[in-house]
Amino acid sequence: MTLDFLHIKDFWAGLLLIAIGVAAVFIARDYPFGTALRMGPGFFPIVLGVLLILFGLSILSSGLYGGETIEGSWSPRALIILPLSLVLFGALMEHGGFVPAMMVLIFASATASTEFRPLEALLFSIGLTALSVAVFIWGLGLPYPLITGLG
Repeated sequence: MTLDFLHIKDFWAGLLLIAIGVAAVFIARDYPFGTALRMGPGFFPIVLGVLLILFGLSILSSGLYGGETIEGSWSPRALIILPLSLVLFGALMEHGGFVPAMMVLIFASATASTEFRPLEALLFSIGLTALSVAVFIWGLGLPYPLITGLG
């Protein structure tokens, strides 16, 4: 067993899955669970949360017995830009619509990379936004407006 487990990727990945699973179970604890044939609103988040906890424990334990170490350092640029792009996505979904929100999310997230190229990021944003519109709006019929007026 490696004593320097704080630098193992699988340890942190497992810990993250466990934390998300615990949060899902905690949030859904008051929802009616139901049965397998008549699922209540708490069925899916609780079952998914428990599965995430189990997978997290498996990955965490494999990380404790060795694994790939984390190399390099944390990028402060990515730690600032990625959460901000998610906040912008939420604000634009409310006030600008699905298309501007996706464009900003993808392009802003790309700026967090040290290999950022504006033209490539713009083309990727356009393509992924078009694919997202096709899948989520047209395919699944989600009720999000494509573009709304700001104001």
